[in-house]
Amino acid sequence: MRLYKLRLRARNISSWKELPCPLTFWTPTPSRPICYTPARTFQMNQSPYICDVDAEPLHRYRTGGYHPVHIGDSLNSNRYKILHKLGWGSYSTVWAARDQREHTYVAVKISISGQERSHREFTILRSLAAAQSDQPGSQHLMTMSDHFQLNGPNGIHDCFVLELLGPSVADVLDAHFNNERLPGKLARKIAKQTLLGLSCLHEQGIGHADLHTRNLAFTIPSVQVLREEELYEKLGKPKTAYVQRVDRKPLEPGIPRYLVEPSSYSRINSFPLDRVKIVDFGQSFRSTDVPERFYVPLPLQAPEIVFRDRVDWRVDLWSMGCILFELVVGQPLFDSFMTTPTILVRQMLELASDELPERWQEQWRNMEAASPGEESACSLQGWLDEMYFDGERSEDLSRGDILQVGALIHRMLWFEPRDRASAKEILQDPWLHEG
Repeated sequence: MRLYKLRLRARNISSWKELPCPLTFWTPTPSRPICYTPARTFQMNQSPYICDVDAEPLHRYRTGGYHPVHIGDSLNSNRYKILHKLGWGSYSTVWAARDQREHTYVAVKISISGQERSHREFTILRSLAAAQSDQPGSQHLMTMSDHFQLNGPNGIHDCFVLELLGPSVADVLDAHFNNERLPGKLARKIAKQTLLGLSCLHEQGIGHADLHTRNLAFTIPSVQVLREEELYEKLGKPKTAYVQRVDRKPLEPGIPRYLVEPSSYSRINSFPLDRVKIVDFGQSFRSTDVPERFYVPLPLQAPEIVFRDRVDWRVDLWSMGCILFELVVGQPLFDSFMTTPTILVRQMLELASDELPERWQEQWRNMEAASPGEESACSLQGWLDEMYFDGERSEDLSRGDILQVGALIHRMLWFEPRDRASAKEILQDPWLHEG
């Protein structure tokens, strides 16, 4: 009996709120972050503040935490006017803004203060901005146009000015998830464009390390010609709620007067779904500067992260195999509900293309001894067939297509990172160029 026969979309799973190492799950989209913490949790964190809106946790507005932002604020010598919130995560909040000098719309990502990881992110984004624009795949990577520091009541914050993008692929999947999945042609296009961006990154010696459908965002080609009121039609009017102290005393410095709920992009079907870009380089690294830890939610971790082994750019190839499955099937490859490291590795053992490397065997025996469970035998292709041809959703890909998809995933889903096919190699497959 397969342990995870029923799949659920990650953003709807409350248990993810309790992950010990939440990731900065920002994309320049309106998607509500997975690490959303409702007002009741503020009490668990002993915060004296309450606010009735689905937004970032108030206890993170402190020294070393978020910078308080309000609609209409002007940043960097009044250059960037804040219009709306796009998202938030453990390490940043992200805002739609108007560049008053260039008369363009941008996204401004404001990191928590005193965060070393923002320096690594700045180095990566600066490198991408300086790369040749005609380099193959570069058009599928989000770029930075400006960087500045903000000295606020909670410290000094790195701020990245990025292009304003539309809904994430995960948002579009959610919009189609009730009874449908993405059209096969669109799934193929997204996979190809993601691989092009990934190949470009890897050619520059950069690993993304946080590749999933929430970090793939669609472009909005017409956004720069919109008037502000037209932009609000796309984003929705900001929904706010005032922050209050439980004891009714005045707010302390560093606490925003109100919180803003992230934009909804409720009219997703009105967006042209033509081009995606890889976004959020907060976990990205070069081989000469690899982070000691990767703060990735467990169901999205590659095996070398689970086993705390050496990580390089090939971590993205495992992620790409998972993305291809999700694009085609409409739900994640690995369980997003009540997953533990042991359950995740057990699922990996079912679907990976090779055996668990010898260097991880002892760790696995200890994990299994601490949490024994039921073994099952299910091939990757069998699971893909079962999930795609479920008789419940539309099927516009043939069995031959699904065989080819399974073969592509198989080439990337290897425990041993050196055996995974590169993005450049996968891009040579004829299936990605059909249709």
